Amino acid sequence: MARDPDTIQREIESARDALAETLDVLGEKASPRRLADNGKQAVLAKFEDPKIKYGLIAIGAILALAILRKLFR
Repeated sequence: MARDPDTIQREIESARDALAETLDVLGEKASPRRLADNGKQAVLAKFEDPKIKYGLIAIGAILALAILRKLFR
């Protein structure tokens, strides 16, 4: 059964539009800038955790004391 050329053309245009939209969504999801921003936000969120935040402060204080001790010996 033969199809109408106008119907075929509309189907092709519809498929093309759907493909373009899908590619736009994939391009946005795979954007290096977006991935970097998401990674940065994840790291910053981890630093807001009190266990990690105060642990890093303690490590920094210990290192500072060790350096000062080494300098003044």
